[in-house]
Amino acid sequence: MAKSLKERLKARARDIGFDAAAVAPASLAGEAGENLEAFLALGRHGDMEWMAVQADRRRSPTALWPEARSALVVATNYGPEIDPMARLEAASTGVISVYALRRDYHEVMKGKLKTLAGWLARDADCAVKVFVDTAPLMEKPLGERAGLGWQGKHTNLVSRQFGSWLFLGVLLSDRELEPDAPETDHCGQCRACLDVCPTKAFPAPYQLDARRCISYLTIEHKGHIAREFRAAMGNRIYGCDDCLAVCPWNKFAQAGSEGRLAVNDKLAAPPLGELAGLDDAAFRALFRGTPVKRTGRDRFVRNVLIAIGNSGDPSLLPAVRQRLSDASKLVRAMAVWSLSCLSDADEFAALKARHLPGEPDAQVREEWLAAECVA
Repeated sequence: MAKSLKERLKARARDIGFDAAAVAPASLAGEAGENLEAFLALGRHGDMEWMAVQADRRRSPTALWPEARSALVVATNYGPEIDPMARLEAASTGVISVYALRRDYHEVMKGKLKTLAGWLARDADCAVKVFVDTAPLMEKPLGERAGLGWQGKHTNLVSRQFGSWLFLGVLLSDRELEPDAPETDHCGQCRACLDVCPTKAFPAPYQLDARRCISYLTIEHKGHIAREFRAAMGNRIYGCDDCLAVCPWNKFAQAGSEGRLAVNDKLAAPPLGELAGLDDAAFRALFRGTPVKRTGRDRFVRNVLIAIGNSGDPSLLPAVRQRLSDASKLVRAMAVWSLSCLSDADEFAALKARHLPGEPDAQVREEWLAAECVA
């Protein structure tokens, strides 16, 4: 018996290198849109105004493209070979989320999706569009509806085969394809992901307040990071894997096999002192082609200085002192905080007397005035 178009499309997706692929209708139930509306109404998106601006289009794929009839959701496994939680114990090195220790997955997945879309357009004579986290499209609810996994209590997709470690992409088509069976929730009574969160970013199961999330704070947030979150950040300098890493379903996970997404060993445990000294050119060179580059040097060094303040390592003080005169107010402010965590009272007082009178930024001045040397 000849294979159906859906079967051939899914087989083609696996041949191209995706670890999983499944089909959902190009629509989402009202619940997904309602959850988004509640999230935005409570202001839990923080600085991510793009979510509110395009909320109407984000509610369902057909709002984005009215002609869409089917959604092929594809997934690439990026399961880590290392224990993400173990790196938190090395306080003088930085922790970058495992998804960002490699080439930007958007580029890798989008290239493969375009190849797949071209095949489908020719084979089925249909219109297609591809998306990898760059359009107002809710990939996780679509992935659940396609049967790739379910949105766990940490709001991320969980797979019985791959655990929490999946990159998602979507191919929309104006061709009707038989949908796969949706996945059901298998979280049960487990609260591991909720309880491990250092900043208590989950107001309730299946709800996230991004404003408290370390991933949001270190990647998306453009301003100064509130004092209440700094100690909880530990040595996390870009993203956070805690809620993903503790999921019991990871016992079925396996290391990712996509060669173009191999981990860059230089980023696995970078010394904080070296990272604090990065200028813009050095930052761009080190993180070229990775997701980290998009955050920019100033925000990244801001995060590094918080990690240094949490390190308890006074040998890192020279790197902190150099940043007290940095051109970025984000960097100067966190240099002050880090200095207050590591230096002795006499040094802190002397540096305060030298830098505070000429400090032009109100927030940095506030950091100097509010800081209490604890070393």
